[in-house]
Amino acid sequence: MKEKEAFNFKIKANANISGLFLKNDISDFTMAMNFIRKLAYGRNKNKADLSSLFTDNCGTCSTKHAILKALANENAQPEVKLMLGIFRMNKTNMPAVATVLDKHELNYIPEAHNYLNIKNAIVDCTTIHSSGATFINDLVTEIEIAPNQITDFKVNFHKAYLQEWLLHESNLTIPLEELWKIREECIAALSRY
Repeated sequence: MKEKEAFNFKIKANANISGLFLKNDISDFTMAMNFIRKLAYGRNKNKADLSSLFTDNCGTCSTKHAILKALANENAQPEVKLMLGIFRMNKTNMPAVATVLDKHELNYIPEAHNYLNIKNAIVDCTTIHSSGATFINDLVTEIEIAPNQITDFKVNFHKAYLQEWLLHESNLTIPLEELWKIREECIAALSRY
């Protein structure tokens, strides 16, 4: 799958998320994706409230893609799917985490990532530089989720994957809690990048 953006639709729904975009002079899906890409990368104060992207002026892969999926849902566009993938985050696909991985003597760490799948093409709107090409070769699993699953469900799915990974990596003796802290260090490094 590769990234492409020929898909577009006019925002017409009289609904919450659609109204937020329209209020900001964003009238179609391509404009919405471009707006979301340009928002700073950062955690939202209330991840469960997707409108917080407009007040916080930032978002993560989770909130940015969940709001785009919610927009597609409001406008009856089932071709837009919200995906939760696990990929091997390493020095090559995420250079900003190299120091953290080296410090903990890890080649990679499995990371959860949200993105869109539109007509079998990966579309990543996390930043203006994001692309499915960054992680596609290191993607180990993916599932389709709903926008309301970016909170507890995503964390639980990710931790379950990490626990299973630790069981199969015989050379690692890191407890899950410690691995999660290392992962948080990686996210902090990405936020500064």
